[in-house]
Amino acid sequence: MFQLATTLRLLGILVALFSLTMLPPAVVGLIYGEQSQWVFLQAFGILFGIGVLIWAPFARARGDLQIRDGFVVVVMFWLVLGLFGALPLYLDPLLHISVTDAVFESMSGLTTTGSTVIVGLDDLPRAILWYRQQLQWLGGMGIIVLAVAILPLLGIGGMQLYRAEMPGPLKDNKLAPRIAETARNLWLVYVGLTVACALAYWAAGMDTFDAIAHSFTTVAIGGFSTYDASIGHFDSAAIESVAIVFMLLGGMNFALHFLAFSRANFRTYLNDEEVRFYLILLGIGAAIAAAYLLYSGVAGGLSDALRKGIFHAVSIGTTTGYATTEFYLWPGFLPVMLVFLSFVGGCTASTGGGMKVIRVLLLGKQGLREIQRLIHPHAHIAVKVNGRVMPDRVVEAVWGFMAAYVLAFAVMTLLLMASGLDQVTAFSSVAATLNNLGPGLGDVGPNFAGINDFSKWVLVFSMLLGRLEIFTVLVLLSPAFWRR
Repeated sequence: MFQLATTLRLLGILVALFSLTMLPPAVVGLIYGEQSQWVFLQAFGILFGIGVLIWAPFARARGDLQIRDGFVVVVMFWLVLGLFGALPLYLDPLLHISVTDAVFESMSGLTTTGSTVIVGLDDLPRAILWYRQQLQWLGGMGIIVLAVAILPLLGIGGMQLYRAEMPGPLKDNKLAPRIAETARNLWLVYVGLTVACALAYWAAGMDTFDAIAHSFTTVAIGGFSTYDASIGHFDSAAIESVAIVFMLLGGMNFALHFLAFSRANFRTYLNDEEVRFYLILLGIGAAIAAAYLLYSGVAGGLSDALRKGIFHAVSIGTTTGYATTEFYLWPGFLPVMLVFLSFVGGCTASTGGGMKVIRVLLLGKQGLREIQRLIHPHAHIAVKVNGRVMPDRVVEAVWGFMAAYVLAFAVMTLLLMASGLDQVTAFSSVAATLNNLGPGLGDVGPNFAGINDFSKWVLVFSMLLGRLEIFTVLVLLSPAFWRR
């Protein structure tokens, strides 16, 4: 069995540290003279006290984490912080939302999903707006460190067999010999991109608050905005261009960013097969979207079609979820195609959601190999990525992930339909949350406020399942995990 005392000690430290994240929004509230600052100070006191109470009885507990402990800690990290992150949202009298809605919004933020139940963002206090953006920024950083720095130690790196499924320049090595150094390198890249994004937004016309707030959720591929109209509020081609560039960067492997910048060799990106496939797929999606918008008469001309098509293909395809218009009302197949694009999502070790580009690439190569085997049944045909032969175990792991993904998707869709949601709403709601995308279609096109509480709790689980890439959560539900 797992080490309960050591695990609870870590939980206490985690909650106490998380309580410190209540202070920046309190400072924002103080700067803008808002009463919401007191909500965050209250939440800080409560969470810090809870953290100390959990930690104190086990302060002397020591022990090396085993694989089982690691699974528990990883799931606990997201579940506990997602639940406790709801506290200031629930306590704020201006929001006046239920526990269900507060947890939904908090989990959506931390998992960088971007689905929201809060309306009237334009009139909310800056402290609340900052907190929502900050949640996504912290969640984005957390998932990178989790994918590259922590999970490899548990044997499930890269959200599932990291070393096997990472065929890029890292090969079988970490960014640095020590995990702490790996995490520090990733922090440097993440913070650097965030600062660059904020400066670019500011130069493009955003004020300082909006520039910083949107840089948080752009680099994190989160999609929360400080306005109900999202990026469309600004109606600026320059701002949309900045968003496109940093959404593309946020959807790429952050280890590649580190290597490219540390070596000052930007061909590192083009030399990676996963990045090439990622860019080609988004390019095709953008071309189809722009062409159909022009053909259907929705766009006001070629430039408008290109502007809307490229922006939404990149935003939905990278699972960011920003919008400049009500794309869910576009005619024909286009909204559904964009949602399907989110199933691929971002690259390995990125802040993007979805199944990940490398898995889809490997599935495609495996399909081609099976066709070749029908023609040449005795030939030995290897699956290669970046010139490296992928072991059969890797392909098996990808098929296993796909099976679990499809099963989870089907079950949750049926649960939502059983609760009263129509097919389009149920399907797109699960797609939006399991892929950590954010916006959906049908009744959840504008937001998720109108659906029933049961569906919201199912979708909270879906967000967690998608962010931790299914197996990390499902293994805890397996009876074999709890046997000695």
